[in-house]
Amino acid sequence: MKQASTAKTWQIPTIFKALALTWLAAALLLAQVAAAQARPESFADLAEKFSPAVVNITTSTTVAQSAGPAPVIPDGSPFEDFFRQFRDRGEGNGGPRPRRSSALGSGFVISEDGYIVTNNHVIESADEIIIEFYEGGELEAKVIGTDPKTDIALLKVEADAPLPFVSFGDSDTARVGDWVMAMGNPLGQGFSVSAGIVSARNRALSGTYDDFIQTDAAINRGNSGGPLFDMDGKVVGVNTAILSPNGGSIGIGFSMASNVVTRVVDQLQEFGETRRGWLGVRIQDVTADVAEAMGLDIAAGALVTDVPTGPAADAGMLAGDVITSFDGVKVPDTRELVRQVGNTMVGKTVRVVVFRDGGTKTLKVTLGRREEAEGAEANMDDEDGSGAAPEPQTLMGLTLSPLDDELRGQLELADDAAGLVVQDIDLLSEAYEKGLRAGDVITEAGQQALMTIADLEGRINDAREAGRKSLLLLVRSNGQPRFVALTIEDE
Repeated sequence: MKQASTAKTWQIPTIFKALALTWLAAALLLAQVAAAQARPESFADLAEKFSPAVVNITTSTTVAQSAGPAPVIPDGSPFEDFFRQFRDRGEGNGGPRPRRSSALGSGFVISEDGYIVTNNHVIESADEIIIEFYEGGELEAKVIGTDPKTDIALLKVEADAPLPFVSFGDSDTARVGDWVMAMGNPLGQGFSVSAGIVSARNRALSGTYDDFIQTDAAINRGNSGGPLFDMDGKVVGVNTAILSPNGGSIGIGFSMASNVVTRVVDQLQEFGETRRGWLGVRIQDVTADVAEAMGLDIAAGALVTDVPTGPAADAGMLAGDVITSFDGVKVPDTRELVRQVGNTMVGKTVRVVVFRDGGTKTLKVTLGRREEAEGAEANMDDEDGSGAAPEPQTLMGLTLSPLDDELRGQLELADDAAGLVVQDIDLLSEAYEKGLRAGDVITEAGQQALMTIADLEGRINDAREAGRKSLLLLVRSNGQPRFVALTIEDE
């Protein structure tokens, strides 16, 4: 039997194997060193390239001065004639003269034709805005539009030649630990550069639409309105605020994310004002006990507490619905829903998925404009009234009575308001811990309207039969609705 032929096998000497392993180890070590030294050797190239687009902003405001108390001059004092002449001269000119108040801030040019972005608080109430350029020269700016909700303002200067400008980057790509560079006019000292890293993302301070990048790059007063650059020279944030016990930088600064700023700037440039979408609901977060009471698998979404007249009401949304998806994007909580709605174009028809009665329902909502809706009073009393009330009864630590005309008058409620009013509350009860107080009105239980105490007892029994440990109540405190889940005691 002929043996099959085999290919030649090259034997690598042991010494070459060792060399190969050494080279491999050295290459890996160099790669690790390079990764550890990701910090640039210098920020000088970035600073030199983009600093011409960063500006100092000086504002002045006329402030009326009060006369203040007149100095007391003893009779016969050698200064009596002097002060009398000084006072007469002021009164002869129409009283105390107004004074000029100045403020300093930063900004940056975003187009060659002179559009400049800064913070609203830098230029708010200013009579005059002067832009000082890095390479010299000054120009007076006019305000195109402002947005106090994000503290962004858009200015415009008229220049004889195209201006150097910078571009916005995608703030969503910024990661914690990335290097960033801040430019501006700290404490009025003139152009300055500081560097640091992204310390945190998606910070919220006090605004409805807050999305701040937190950084340890030094930011001080006067840096407000200046740009925060990534290492590609793109603006990923507008330096806005610091957290400090003494007014100086302690390494906790906040820059409004560029993806928020660009939407605002685009609207200010086009309309001179913002135009945010409006859904027309009152909402609260879904807590774990609320989710359990409603039969939700996870505590996520936005729970609708009230649906006044508006787009959501027109689309058939109801109090007690949980919004789980808006325009194809999942809704984790109320803050994210507010941002999603606000960033959506006014007049757009969107699909809103809600959880209702153990299942999901898709509604088509045509968004209104938030700015037009703000300040409108909502109709807080949609429930029907009922007849005379029996004696108060105590359930779940609450002493309850159905609303009657006398109670409606005492609580200043509408004539058709209905529900159970909390007459008294056990201070050791779960209801008290969750904020219920005497005078609150419970209008729904288990997402069904309440007219009598028997209705509430029926909802409790229904929840027990369904194997639920808690019951969801819709409570109105001082007219404001909110949902509260209370534990059902065993029989």
